[in-house]
Amino acid sequence: MIRNPQSLKNLIDSKLEEQSYGDSPVELYEPIRYIMDLGGKRLRPLLTLLSYQLYEEDAAEVLEEALSIELFHNFTLVHDDIMDNAPLRRGQQTVHEKWNDNVAILSGDVMLVRAYDFLLHNRPDNAVEIVKRFNQTAAEVCEGQQFDMNFETRKDVTEEEYLEMIRLKTAVLLGLALELGAMLANAGEEDIDHLRKMGECAGLGFQLKDDLLDVFADDEKFGKQVGGDIIARKKTFLTIRALQLAKGKDKKELESLYSEDSKINPEERVKRVTELYQKYGIRELTEEKMNDYFDQAFFHLKKVNTPLNRKAILRGFTEALIDRES
Repeated sequence: MIRNPQSLKNLIDSKLEEQSYGDSPVELYEPIRYIMDLGGKRLRPLLTLLSYQLYEEDAAEVLEEALSIELFHNFTLVHDDIMDNAPLRRGQQTVHEKWNDNVAILSGDVMLVRAYDFLLHNRPDNAVEIVKRFNQTAAEVCEGQQFDMNFETRKDVTEEEYLEMIRLKTAVLLGLALELGAMLANAGEEDIDHLRKMGECAGLGFQLKDDLLDVFADDEKFGKQVGGDIIARKKTFLTIRALQLAKGKDKKELESLYSEDSKINPEERVKRVTELYQKYGIRELTEEKMNDYFDQAFFHLKKVNTPLNRKAILRGFTEALIDRES
């Protein structure tokens, strides 16, 4: 039975609702239940199930393995929120705010352990190779987070460095999600490679779309404050390209607007930075780069050797994510 994305998401949500991550001490396990109950798109496990059913009929057979990706993803969020001192996650208190940093660190650690329990649920014949790929990706995500933190104190971050950072921090886990589904279905090496590359290219495109929406989204449709990256002085693709292209007084103004010493109020900073982005065509340049990555993603999907009707489900799901406005 080939399921559509909504049916697969219902499977994921139902499985998560029935999970018990542990009982005692309650302070260790309650935060895990809390963060997993905050919801989200469940994009990563969905991709694993969609990839698996490119080859097999019943994606429910690898539901636990798909959930390993979701547990790992949420583990990274718990720890990232500590590092960023973030107060909110999906509109609710972060784990470290609701409890404390030590609880968040320890509960996050248990989430990582449980992720391996899910990953090895059915003990596939290629379990060793699967764990190796999982571990490699986990290390790359940590590398990406460290690069992101390094960039906070650097003024000379290049476009290439930024793209590599978001590939590691965000895109490789989407690549693993698709790769895992194919590995669990015992697909051929070429297909596995194409699906991993599809996920990475799509992940890069999605992050550039997020950068773009942060500045140019419709206020009523965007789920968070428009201009938040500018207010936080985050170095995004848009910022880096603008600093490369701006000349003379425009370059000096842009540097001043991103300076920690700037006294300008947040609303005015967003307004002036956005005007400079528009002057130098940053929106169009970002869209061009983003769409190039999406084109590469679909190129890799086209190369996958499975029936067109099955690939159409994965393609349609990806296109819907590309078209989102929040």
